[in-house]
Amino acid sequence: MANRIMLNQTSYHGAGAIEEIANEAKAHAFRKAFVCSDPDLIKFGVTAKVTDILDREGLAYEIYSDIKANPTIENVKNGVAAFKASGADYIIAIGGGSPMDTSKAIGIIIANPEFEDVRSLEGVAPTKKPCVPIIAVPTTAGTAAEVTINYVITDVERKRKFVCVDPHDMPIIAVVDPDMMSSMPKGLTASTGMDALTHAIEGYTTKAAWEMTDMFHLKAIEIISKSLRNAVANTKEGREGMALGQYIAGKRTAQGMTQEQLAQKIGVSQKSLMRWETGKRLPDADAVEALCAALGITLPELLNGKDSPQKEEMQLTHDAQMLDLLRRMQRTVYEQHILYGVLLILLGIASNALSALVGGSHVKEFFSGVLMGMSVAEMLAGVVIVAIHVIHGKCEE
Repeated sequence: MANRIMLNQTSYHGAGAIEEIANEAKAHAFRKAFVCSDPDLIKFGVTAKVTDILDREGLAYEIYSDIKANPTIENVKNGVAAFKASGADYIIAIGGGSPMDTSKAIGIIIANPEFEDVRSLEGVAPTKKPCVPIIAVPTTAGTAAEVTINYVITDVERKRKFVCVDPHDMPIIAVVDPDMMSSMPKGLTASTGMDALTHAIEGYTTKAAWEMTDMFHLKAIEIISKSLRNAVANTKEGREGMALGQYIAGKRTAQGMTQEQLAQKIGVSQKSLMRWETGKRLPDADAVEALCAALGITLPELLNGKDSPQKEEMQLTHDAQMLDLLRRMQRTVYEQHILYGVLLILLGIASNALSALVGGSHVKEFFSGVLMGMSVAEMLAGVVIVAIHVIHGKCEE
């Protein structure tokens, strides 16, 4: 049986990522944005973080905010009418699951008008065309709606919700900016964070899981469990970690190698690679060079954690210079640690010699014993430091 993986065309991560929205709109030659966001996000200035960028860049847009929590069929139909009247040609969805789900339904119906009753979208609808291009900007770290093919609509008349599954509704661009989540109250951050963790665990334990989805879900569980407390406390590191973790949890897609395959390709142990990925240890210059070659990326892309918009002709020269500098810095640190170890050993020898000179009275014998103990401790510490760095250097080779 074949396993299917679906991806956004492009995704941006990290503080300030929303600045890329204008660049993407221009690159796609979009004329006017249909900004879908809920009234509270507009009221508290969250939506304005994006529209201010559009204003600054002279990009036209129209805001649609007739969106409730658990969006209804009426919200979708009103949105379809508003989109047609606006003259827009793409959607910017800003918010949690509700604005995202509303945007997907609107985009699908605009491209596939035969489903304008909305109810016929329930289940796996046989739509023929991709939805209107959507740029998705999440403001909560829980639903991962920006990277899934699902959306949920409420049928008020029949007092039920229904799930729609459609590969044609995938946003073409996901912009996961932790600054868009920093205004959320602690309770919402905690609950959506637990929601993201639950999604990751469900994804890992489902019968449909396989090696590539495991890679994302296990990493998501690790990142979320490490970042959630700091995210609730609204620290920058916590927000960024949760932003990345929830994206991975929702993203059941990947193309590339498993951790084991990559470790084999660059000639290191899987344990070393795991330490690099979890931030417990940084790779040395040779490992960095091997990673870039194996993943087909430049050194700045590896260090920045995102693709460069274009490859510079002199990039290889720049990479060589940066790698040489990195090697020199790491070698200097290595030599410093070895020097500290040797100095401790020499200090231990000196203390031992001094202890031999002290003697005669009880007091002198006491100090002689102290010096002897210090000398042994110093020599042992020096030997351990030297041994650790020598062994580590060999293990990394």
